[in-house]
Amino acid sequence: MAAPNDLSDVRNIGIMAHIDAGKTTTTERILYYTGRSYKMGEVHDGTAVMDWMEQEQERGITITSAATTCYWKEKKINIIDTPGHVDFTVEVERSLRVLDGAIAVFCAVGGVEPQSETVWRQADKYSIPRIAFVNKMDRAGADFGRCVNMIAERLGANPVPIQIPVGKEAEFGGVIDLIEGKILQFSEQSFGQEIEELEIPAEYREIFTAARMILLEKLADFDEDIMEKYLEDTEVSASEIYSALRKVTIALDIVPVMCGSAFKNKGIQPLLDGVIRYLPSPLDVKSIEGEGRDGESTSRKTDPQEKFSGLVFKLMSDTFVENLAFVRIYSGRVTVGDKVFNPGKKKQEKIVKLLKLHANKREEVGEISAGDIGAIVGLKFTTTGDTLCAKGDYIVLESMDFPDPVIGVAIEPKSKAEEKKLTETLDKIALEDPSFTITTNADTGQTIISGMGELHLEVIVDRLLNEFKVSAKVGTPQVAYKETIGRLQRGEGKFDQLTGAKGQYGHVVIEIEPADRGSGFEFRNCVDEKQVPGEFLASIEKGIADSLDSGPLIGYPLTDLVVSLVGGSYHEEDSTDMAFGISAAMAIRRASVEAKPELLEPVMSLEVVTPDPYVGDVISDLNSKRGKIIGVEAEGDLQVLKAQVPLAEMFGYSTSLRSSTQGRATFTMQFFEYGVVPASKADIIIKKIRGI
Repeated sequence: MAAPNDLSDVRNIGIMAHIDAGKTTTTERILYYTGRSYKMGEVHDGTAVMDWMEQEQERGITITSAATTCYWKEKKINIIDTPGHVDFTVEVERSLRVLDGAIAVFCAVGGVEPQSETVWRQADKYSIPRIAFVNKMDRAGADFGRCVNMIAERLGANPVPIQIPVGKEAEFGGVIDLIEGKILQFSEQSFGQEIEELEIPAEYREIFTAARMILLEKLADFDEDIMEKYLEDTEVSASEIYSALRKVTIALDIVPVMCGSAFKNKGIQPLLDGVIRYLPSPLDVKSIEGEGRDGESTSRKTDPQEKFSGLVFKLMSDTFVENLAFVRIYSGRVTVGDKVFNPGKKKQEKIVKLLKLHANKREEVGEISAGDIGAIVGLKFTTTGDTLCAKGDYIVLESMDFPDPVIGVAIEPKSKAEEKKLTETLDKIALEDPSFTITTNADTGQTIISGMGELHLEVIVDRLLNEFKVSAKVGTPQVAYKETIGRLQRGEGKFDQLTGAKGQYGHVVIEIEPADRGSGFEFRNCVDEKQVPGEFLASIEKGIADSLDSGPLIGYPLTDLVVSLVGGSYHEEDSTDMAFGISAAMAIRRASVEAKPELLEPVMSLEVVTPDPYVGDVISDLNSKRGKIIGVEAEGDLQVLKAQVPLAEMFGYSTSLRSSTQGRATFTMQFFEYGVVPASKADIIIKKIRGI
């Protein structure tokens, strides 16, 4: 099908949810009904088109965001299927940064689960309009009304059903369209392709009328025309409802809620209609804002005739071509052979090849223009989060925030010959994944790879061994500790030395004090030019910041502190940036040793869903792991237990939970905050790491 020329016919959407809510199955059905694939892939048997990585097919989960393009009713839909597992939350973050709308998939049984809340907050951060799709209506325990209530209560959203289910669990037979006033039934013989529209029978007429009234009431809050007709008890046409719903969805006032069962091929085509009707086109999104050459605010309109600007939101290593850079084009167009400018790196790049992607398949194109998503092959200097703009132009778009890793493992090559290959491969993976870092332990010389969780590192190691064929030995997972201070402390550093004909002189006095947890490092200048000239302040701050990489206890990064420059002196001729940088580093090291240093550890937010008889055992087990129980809620015959537990205590938890609940409990875990390790426990950890 020819691509639509009009930007109003384009939708850039993501599919997001908690793990196992059915995102990838929903995407597979969308690809099938739009003709993008001719066979339905299934997650459970490893044939899902969008889960193309070997590691995804083995585990039955999505690990990397997969992009594709399909067409529905002559409208073009660019889709990114994002992971649901918390270890890969960075994939969701960078996808949402460049999308215009999203489908949030919820399990009709589980409702709003922990990772649903995380991705919802990420979508809130980028003001992404969304449609909610309550999936798995055919499952035992499915409850549409409960799920809608949870969206309102837990997510603070304004969900408005525009469909209601006909039957539930094994009796789920279709949906009632509240706007058109019809029952939609999906033929099982044609894999849901044939849809029968029926009149609403008498037993559903009352439920339909009540649900439609709620829909109109909610719309009347935002639309005066509907308000008037509603108050006068005049019929509101379907086209008026569609128009009003589109406006309020794009304005983030309402979240339309639809339902179905992707696995049973029910409810997907109306969902596609909803994407076209309610989610924004690139023209509905306000102009992209950025910074100009002098830090001034500047913007670009979504228009192919504008100056070119785009954001690289993901890099991917590829076995067939050089690095692929996924890019969202916000304005103008980019053509093969163009030279573009990367203002962040101050480098020029040449566009050698452009691709449109379908999971791991690709199609070469001559150009990509405003409002579209594609990939550029072979960029030499550009990394994730970088802006590209027209040669001679200058705009830096807002980048993305990536979380710090919380867990690490030591890795080393099995032989000397493999050393170079291991280093190159790790660098390649780190370029792809900003939440993955590589460091070298200064004391042991070991290479430490760090990530967002056990599964994250497990997948990376799996890729190293199987995809990149690197022979490596991997240690046991280690927690990424940090260090902080417990009290106010003053420190002084003086560097006074003759080097050759010219002397070097720098002298600073600093005070360090604890700051709020998670605040990082803040530098304050409390002296005047007579003590320390302003030209040396940047060097002093840099000297302090560089010293914070290694704390006084066991060399973990020092964080959550305010450093104030409170005194010092300089020499008219001998003072240099280098001398002040060194003296600042000396001062911070001396002060931090005396400032009651404390060890910080990552604390995880844990949610355990367990049958009632095992609650006592689960709580007892968590108490033994230094866990803090936040609350227990009943959901049907299950208990949902929320707790905060140090990550160090959670290795192997899935095995111990299975054994204590006969395999009937499940848990989800995500990073919450860094907390102070109790002194007695800290002593044990410090001695163990120092090898005492």
